[in-house]
Amino acid sequence: MSVIYILLTVSVVVGVTFFVIFIMAVRSGQYDDDYTPSVRMLFEDELVKEQTNISKQTKTKTD
Repeated sequence: MSVIYILLTVSVVVGVTFFVIFIMAVRSGQYDDDYTPSVRMLFEDELVKEQTNISKQTKTKTD
């Protein structure tokens, strides 16, 4: 029975440790996305063209 208490304690300590490391990484900006906003403007025209094609298709179907 004492093994279960030891394993439970160790797993909680490991979980809390990983959670603290994750919070530190988020606060330091490791997960900030600096690349996508600079590239988004290059692909924006393709998204606009697709949306206009879809809207034209729906207009012709409803007419």
